[in-house]
Amino acid sequence: MSKQIRPRLENGKKHAHLHITKPERRILEIGDLHCPFDLDAYLQHCIDTYNNYNCNQVVFIGDVIDNHYSSFHEQDPDGMGGSDELDVAINRLQKYYKAFPVADVMIGNHDRIIMRKAFSGGIPKRWIKGFSEVLGTPGWNFVDRVIYDGVQYVHGEAGTARSKCKSDMMSTVQGHLHTQMYVEWAVGANFKIFGKQIGCGVDHDAYALAYAKRGKKPAIGCGVTIGGHTSFNVPMEL
Repeated sequence: MSKQIRPRLENGKKHAHLHITKPERRILEIGDLHCPFDLDAYLQHCIDTYNNYNCNQVVFIGDVIDNHYSSFHEQDPDGMGGSDELDVAINRLQKYYKAFPVADVMIGNHDRIIMRKAFSGGIPKRWIKGFSEVLGTPGWNFVDRVIYDGVQYVHGEAGTARSKCKSDMMSTVQGHLHTQMYVEWAVGANFKIFGKQIGCGVDHDAYALAYAKRGKKPAIGCGVTIGGHTSFNVPMEL
């Protein structure tokens, strides 16, 4: 809602009413990173997209770190140990934090691995540090779901975006499925919603992504949603 300012008197004359309108929300959506196994060029692609489309808000769609050393997938015995992988992941993630110091970050299944194993081990939550404290990102808000302009943002473990938006009857932006990138609209008599998969920024050749080697290569890109009414993907040049 616009804020109305009372007219100012100058030389006995009234000026017309002034209105200050809050800028329309223009959200940059950053795909799965799986740090430290993200592509070197992906960050610059996200920065360029933010600037090219005059974005004013950022949502990371989840799996910002990989946690391969503790993964439920088979672990590479020649890979980094837990401490080393976490150090490298934090170092790479700090570059994203420097570029986008304020953001919502969806908690993905890879982000959640340590919490799940602590739960299975009977460790109470109070013993576990928060994501921002561990990763050194105090300006990031780690959540499972956020809603802006009638659009929900989730990581995407419950299925595809096209099915999620219809089951919830709500426009949906998600990641998780690395090989998919699309925006699909469902239009009814009284509503219009979209389901959107935004691709990712992972390095398909990294050893931590070996579980996906025999499948399709990932769709590399990020997305933009404007005011809840316009949404599109921006594939990265490879």
